[in-house]
Amino acid sequence: MSAHDNVTINPTLEDLYRDLHSHPELGFQEHRTSEIVAKRLTELGYEVTTGVGKTGVVGILKNGAGPTALIRADMDALPVKEDTGLPYASTVTATDASGKVVPVAHACGHDLHTTCLLGAAEALITDKGSWAGTLMLVFQPAEELGAGAQTMVDDGLFDRFPKPDIVLGQHVAPLPAGKIAGHAGPSYAASDSLRINLVGKGAHGSMPEASIDPVVMAASTVLRLQTIISREIPSTATAVLTVGSFHAGDAANVIPGEAELQLNIRSYDTRVRERILSSVDRIVKGEATTSGAPQEPTVTEIERFPIVTNDADALAKTLGAFADWLGKDKIMDPGAGAGSEDVGILATSSGAPLSYWLLGGTDPSLFTTGDMTDPALLTVPSNHSPHYAPVIEPTITLGVTALVTAARTWLPAS
Repeated sequence: MSAHDNVTINPTLEDLYRDLHSHPELGFQEHRTSEIVAKRLTELGYEVTTGVGKTGVVGILKNGAGPTALIRADMDALPVKEDTGLPYASTVTATDASGKVVPVAHACGHDLHTTCLLGAAEALITDKGSWAGTLMLVFQPAEELGAGAQTMVDDGLFDRFPKPDIVLGQHVAPLPAGKIAGHAGPSYAASDSLRINLVGKGAHGSMPEASIDPVVMAASTVLRLQTIISREIPSTATAVLTVGSFHAGDAANVIPGEAELQLNIRSYDTRVRERILSSVDRIVKGEATTSGAPQEPTVTEIERFPIVTNDADALAKTLGAFADWLGKDKIMDPGAGAGSEDVGILATSSGAPLSYWLLGGTDPSLFTTGDMTDPALLTVPSNHSPHYAPVIEPTITLGVTALVTAARTWLPAS
């Protein structure tokens, strides 16, 4: 029997997905989702622990001697107002960590990840003769905050539960439904988001000589920051620095006292990352000194995602099983992506190799070539868009089957 044979898909998964989609929850607020996950796993017969890393859930199923496979799904949603027009679209609002009321939507597909892992949990316990070892199902909070995986680790994930021999997972993507993509080596970028506060001296707009203008200081800083990638990083390295927010003042005729920048850095090499962060600090302080700022600026980390590195051998083993199931023409290499993930923390913290792939979830009829050169990749709604929503089928069936296939490949029956 092949690893993908006899995968039973519970037909109620579609309703579960719609329910989760219409009830999204922000990071570390996934109380309802966690309750649903824990209830389903308990009813199936898993050993369930809740509250791991605040709102995380871990399900353990031991099925004889053999290795341990950790399969991860993230559960949190985004502060995005959904605009899909779907009958099950989210109308939810929530209070974020800063106390602000924001719209919330599953604009990244974590509802689908949760649904598929619950479906795989059922399929694997229904057919225990097809695998042997220990399943460790990790339903993780707060991936969007870059904090959920580390919080679970800090809460004793690998002290209280078995250390895995492999970490597996998938992420739905705006690729044609029916295709799977994976890249060996550094696969998803490290991401550092920073807040920079520059302090000047406010004055009336008619008296600039009485000010130390933080707007000019910030504008100079923005321009100088853009030289880091073009003049300080090797041309063979890949990195991105984006200033996404610039705020200063509230009136046209008032020079404000402070300015705030928010920027994001993406990189694939630890040394490159360290060079960029060091350069940011140097430039910010240098521009403030040049401007005669009355006090030193502050650079504060907002969030951080480490580089995600797929183990080449582990990914090849998983994708090989997928190729036997779907066909080689359905498996793609997307190259290294600029998106970021915290799933790699589960691998590095446990010492296990990572095998992480992308699951196509977009209507195939929208694509021409269906590969990584397809122009539709630039036009179809992507993750984090208010218009993003995977097609329910065949995405759920393929997502469940992929997880079951991966589990059976890594936990073969004797």
